Amino acid sequence: MPIIVNLDVMMAKRKMSLNELSEKVGLTLSNLSILKTGKAKAIRFSTLEAICKTLDCQPGDILEYKTS
Repeated sequence: MPIIVNLDVMMAKRKMSLNELSEKVGLTLSNLSILKTGKAKAIRFSTLEAICKTLDCQPGDILEYKTS
């Protein structure tokens, strides 16, 4: 898939655990884990907004498009 999810990179930069992000964003650990591992098929803008607000980043810091 040409869309790469760099959520783990941003979490590491902000020194935030998956548990902490889950609590602050209001998503289950399993849903965040699916997103983090790149297995998600879609993401709601409201979810992306909450993650970006919590991690103080831009959507482009989390999502990356790679050509093959």
